[in-house]
Amino acid sequence: MVDVKRLAAEILGVGESRVRISPEALDRVSEIVTREDVKALIDEGLIWAEHEKGVSRGRWREAHAKKKLGRRRGHGSKKGPRLDEEEAWKNKVRALRRYLNTLKRKGLITPATWRMLYRMVKGNYFRDLRHLKTYINEHNLAKEKVR
Repeated sequence: MVDVKRLAAEILGVGESRVRISPEALDRVSEIVTREDVKALIDEGLIWAEHEKGVSRGRWREAHAKKKLGRRRGHGSKKGPRLDEEEAWKNKVRALRRYLNTLKRKGLITPATWRMLYRMVKGNYFRDLRHLKTYINEHNLAKEKVR
Protein backbone atom coordinates (compact mmCIF):
# COMPACT_ATOMS: atom_id res chain seq x y z
CA MET A 1 0.00 0.00 0.00
CA VAL A 2 2.76 2.43 0.97
CA ASP A 3 4.68 1.49 -2.17
CA VAL A 4 1.56 2.15 -4.27
CA LYS A 5 1.11 5.55 -2.66
CA ARG A 6 4.75 6.42 -3.33
CA LEU A 7 4.44 5.40 -7.00
CA ALA A 8 1.16 7.31 -7.39
CA ALA A 9 2.70 10.40 -5.79
CA GLU A 10 5.61 10.23 -8.24
CA ILE A 11 3.31 9.82 -11.23
CA LEU A 12 0.91 12.57 -10.14
CA GLY A 13 3.76 14.89 -9.15
CA VAL A 14 2.45 15.52 -5.63
CA GLY A 15 3.41 14.51 -2.09
CA GLU A 16 2.36 11.15 -0.68
CA SER A 17 0.05 12.84 1.82
CA ARG A 18 -2.10 14.19 -1.03
CA VAL A 19 -2.59 10.82 -2.73
CA ARG A 20 -6.00 9.25 -2.05
CA ILE A 21 -7.07 5.73 -2.88
CA SER A 22 -10.73 4.78 -3.18
CA PRO A 23 -11.91 2.24 -0.57
CA GLU A 24 -13.50 0.15 -3.37
CA ALA A 25 -10.10 -0.28 -5.01
CA LEU A 26 -8.27 -1.59 -1.94
CA ASP A 27 -8.41 -5.22 -3.11
CA ARG A 28 -7.07 -4.25 -6.56
CA VAL A 29 -4.32 -2.11 -4.96
CA SER A 30 -2.90 -5.16 -3.18
CA GLU A 31 -2.35 -6.80 -6.62
CA ILE A 32 -0.42 -3.84 -8.09
CA VAL A 33 3.08 -4.66 -9.27
CA THR A 34 4.13 -2.06 -11.88
CA ARG A 35 3.85 1.68 -12.55
CA GLU A 36 1.51 0.87 -15.42
CA ASP A 37 -0.92 -0.73 -12.98
CA VAL A 38 -0.89 2.45 -10.87
CA LYS A 39 -1.40 4.61 -13.99
CA ALA A 40 -4.38 2.44 -14.97
CA LEU A 41 -6.02 3.00 -11.57
CA ILE A 42 -5.35 6.74 -11.85
CA ASP A 43 -7.01 6.78 -15.28
CA GLU A 44 -10.01 4.93 -13.82
CA GLY A 45 -10.26 7.54 -11.07
CA LEU A 46 -9.65 5.09 -8.22
CA ILE A 47 -6.42 6.86 -7.24
CA TRP A 48 -6.26 10.66 -7.30
CA ALA A 49 -4.46 13.64 -5.84
CA GLU A 50 -6.35 15.86 -3.43
CA HIS A 51 -6.47 19.57 -4.03
CA GLU A 52 -3.78 21.58 -2.39
CA LYS A 53 -4.96 23.30 0.76
CA GLY A 54 -4.00 26.96 0.94
CA VAL A 55 -4.25 29.48 3.72
CA SER A 56 -7.51 31.36 3.47
CA ARG A 57 -7.17 35.11 2.91
CA GLY A 58 -10.69 35.80 4.13
CA ARG A 59 -9.63 36.91 7.62
CA TRP A 60 -6.87 39.07 6.14
CA ARG A 61 -9.31 40.72 3.72
CA GLU A 62 -11.70 41.47 6.54
CA ALA A 63 -8.94 42.94 8.69
CA HIS A 64 -7.63 45.10 5.84
CA ALA A 65 -10.98 46.19 4.41
CA LYS A 66 -10.72 49.59 6.10
CA LYS A 67 -7.14 50.03 4.94
CA LYS A 68 -8.21 49.18 1.40
CA LEU A 69 -10.91 51.81 1.49
CA GLY A 70 -8.54 54.23 3.12
CA ARG A 71 -9.57 57.46 4.74
CA ARG A 72 -11.16 58.71 1.52
CA ARG A 73 -9.40 62.03 1.63
CA GLY A 74 -9.46 62.65 -2.11
CA HIS A 75 -10.14 66.03 -3.70
CA GLY A 76 -13.88 65.43 -3.72
CA SER A 77 -14.13 65.34 0.07
CA LYS A 78 -11.91 68.35 0.81
CA LYS A 79 -13.12 71.82 1.59
CA GLY A 80 -11.04 74.91 1.09
CA PRO A 81 -8.00 75.60 -1.04
CA ARG A 82 -6.00 72.72 -2.43
CA LEU A 83 -2.52 74.20 -2.42
CA ASP A 84 0.26 71.93 -1.44
CA GLU A 85 2.87 73.30 0.97
CA GLU A 86 5.49 73.94 -1.69
CA GLU A 87 3.08 75.88 -3.89
CA ALA A 88 1.87 77.98 -0.94
CA TRP A 89 5.48 78.71 0.05
CA LYS A 90 6.41 79.79 -3.49
CA ASN A 91 3.40 82.09 -3.73
CA LYS A 92 4.19 83.71 -0.38
CA VAL A 93 7.90 84.19 -1.05
CA ARG A 94 7.30 85.61 -4.52
CA ALA A 95 4.78 88.11 -3.19
CA LEU A 96 7.16 89.25 -0.43
CA ARG A 97 10.13 89.55 -2.79
CA ARG A 98 8.03 91.45 -5.32
CA TYR A 99 7.06 93.93 -2.60
CA LEU A 100 10.67 94.30 -1.40
CA ASN A 101 11.85 94.94 -4.95
CA THR A 102 9.16 97.61 -5.38
CA LEU A 103 10.29 99.36 -2.19
CA LYS A 104 13.93 99.26 -3.32
CA ARG A 105 13.08 100.53 -6.79
CA LYS A 106 11.10 103.46 -5.31
CA GLY A 107 14.01 104.21 -3.01
CA LEU A 108 12.00 103.70 0.18
CA ILE A 109 14.56 101.24 1.61
CA THR A 110 18.33 101.12 1.28
CA PRO A 111 20.05 98.23 -0.50
CA ALA A 112 21.44 97.05 2.87
CA THR A 113 17.96 96.98 4.40
CA TRP A 114 16.64 95.28 1.28
CA ARG A 115 19.30 92.58 1.59
CA MET A 116 18.53 92.01 5.29
CA LEU A 117 14.77 91.74 4.68
CA TYR A 118 15.33 89.57 1.57
CA ARG A 119 17.28 87.09 3.66
CA MET A 120 14.61 87.14 6.37
CA VAL A 121 11.99 86.34 3.71
CA LYS A 122 14.12 83.43 2.55
CA GLY A 123 14.41 82.23 6.15
CA ASN A 124 10.59 82.17 6.47
CA TYR A 125 10.58 84.90 9.12
CA PHE A 126 7.41 86.58 7.83
CA ARG A 127 3.99 84.95 7.84
CA ASP A 128 2.63 87.13 5.06
CA LEU A 129 2.87 90.55 3.40
CA ARG A 130 1.11 92.34 6.26
CA HIS A 131 3.65 90.91 8.72
CA LEU A 132 6.50 92.23 6.55
CA LYS A 133 4.93 95.70 6.36
CA THR A 134 4.39 95.77 10.13
CA TYR A 135 8.00 94.75 10.72
CA ILE A 136 9.32 97.49 8.42
CA ASN A 137 7.18 100.17 10.12
CA GLU A 138 7.95 99.03 13.68
CA HIS A 139 11.70 99.01 13.08
CA ASN A 140 11.69 102.28 11.10
CA LEU A 141 13.46 100.64 8.16
CA ALA A 142 11.74 102.70 5.46
CA LYS A 143 12.30 106.39 4.71
CA GLU A 144 8.54 106.91 4.98
CA LYS A 145 5.74 104.74 6.36
CA VAL A 146 4.92 101.85 4.00
CA ARG A 147 1.33 100.92 3.20
